[in-house]
Amino acid sequence: MTTTPAIPTVQYKTENLDGFEMFYREAGPADAPVVLLLHGFPTSSHMYRNLIPYLADRFRVIAPDLPGYGQSDAPAHTEFDYTFDNAALYVDKLLTRLGITRYAVNVFDYGAPTAWRLALAHPEAITALVVQNGNAYDEGLDNDFWVQVKRYWADPSQENRDALRGLSTSETTRFQYTDGMAHLDQISPDNWIIDQAGLDRPGNDEIQLDYFLDYGTNPGIYPAVQEWLRTNQPPTLVVWGENDVIFPAAGAHPYKRDLRDIEFHLFDSGHFLLEDRPAEVFPLIHDFLTRKLG
Repeated sequence: MTTTPAIPTVQYKTENLDGFEMFYREAGPADAPVVLLLHGFPTSSHMYRNLIPYLADRFRVIAPDLPGYGQSDAPAHTEFDYTFDNAALYVDKLLTRLGITRYAVNVFDYGAPTAWRLALAHPEAITALVVQNGNAYDEGLDNDFWVQVKRYWADPSQENRDALRGLSTSETTRFQYTDGMAHLDQISPDNWIIDQAGLDRPGNDEIQLDYFLDYGTNPGIYPAVQEWLRTNQPPTLVVWGENDVIFPAAGAHPYKRDLRDIEFHLFDSGHFLLEDRPAEVFPLIHDFLTRKLG
């Protein structure tokens, strides 16, 4: 009789990091190579709910909620610095608490600048990269979406801050999950309903506006990130939804300039590629990590 392999169990945990409660999802063998999954705006580790058990047959998968998102603490923006430096600091604290010093990392949206700061702080820590609509080049920010955001970076006035409040509305959240997708009937409405519940918490709009402003610090570190890529040459898999109007494919191609061991795939899909094309993308990620991490 053939036995069906058991589906790995996902555990839902919280660590107190110097008074800050950080939530994370974990699955897989404790002694296996570690894969860190970093989410973006406006979601949480929930975006990886299907990928985690898929990878956990042979990897230890860790997926935290960044400050202000999901089940992690979300103090008022007047009491906590919602910056990518701080997001990286708390992910680093979590990894230290868990005794993790080497890991592959999936970079997506806000997860990319968080991961780049980890890479610059610990250049040898990252064993492989999976890049999914996560930017590290100026070319990736040269599109219409960023015009008003860049105006806010240049002049963080109340007027320019208020002009971005629409990015936290239910219409925009749903748009991010549906625009440019090839298979709309595969996109669960649970995604934008759960994300919007987080955005609608009192004061969370101000948290998001702080993050939007701090995103302006990221282009300044791109040269250092690119130098890290050229020097360390992490094995890299690029899986990118080319219809993404936030992080278009123009930001994907430059990785090929700096990396030698790179596998590159563009898909007819949008921002949340994992929702649209899991049957194609999940095996690519699993196979890549299996070959590169052993």
